[in-house]
Amino acid sequence: MPRAASGSASGGHPGLRRDPIPSILPAPSPGTTGATLLLNATYEPLCVVSSRRAIVLVLAAKAESVDATQDVVHAETISLPVPVVARLTRYVRVPFPSSVPLSRRAVFTRDGQTCVYCGSSATSIDHVVPRSRGGTHTWDNVVAACRRCNHTKADRSLAEMGWALPHPPRTPSGAAWRLLGTRSVDPRWREWLGVPESVSA
Repeated sequence: MPRAASGSASGGHPGLRRDPIPSILPAPSPGTTGATLLLNATYEPLCVVSSRRAIVLVLAAKAESVDATQDVVHAETISLPVPVVARLTRYVRVPFPSSVPLSRRAVFTRDGQTCVYCGSSATSIDHVVPRSRGGTHTWDNVVAACRRCNHTKADRSLAEMGWALPHPPRTPSGAAWRLLGTRSVDPRWREWLGVPESVSA
């Protein structure tokens, strides 16, 4: 695994440091109020920062733009397309939490936005073992479901329904999932996050 560069200008999590805004950066515009996916030097998803923060990193040569929006920031000496995906020029080692947060959005993403019982579009989540029967609100007991299947199953078990899961629900892993658990996904991030095309912003 690459070693963290000593004396790196980031000094830690690049999305948290408050570097001074370069004087050439103009006042905030609509193009700088969005979000940018920040990749480590190894192209691993690292975090999501504001577009304005991404512009500062690019102008300071701490990051390079990988993909950009049609919005352009204009200043006296430079015009820069607003990055939607940026990559750090130096590798930083960042401790991540050991588990992926469980959320409705993340469950939908893991299960491809489809009901695990019938394959139609998912609109809710279901506890495989009902909570009224001791089921836990954990990754291995929560699945995406359509409203009809959720209502039909109610508080009964799969055995009582005669249903079977296509595969056991599991805890997703990887840096990308830690981002997906808490926010919408910009379609232009899919290539780097490895998420299904059905996931949208």
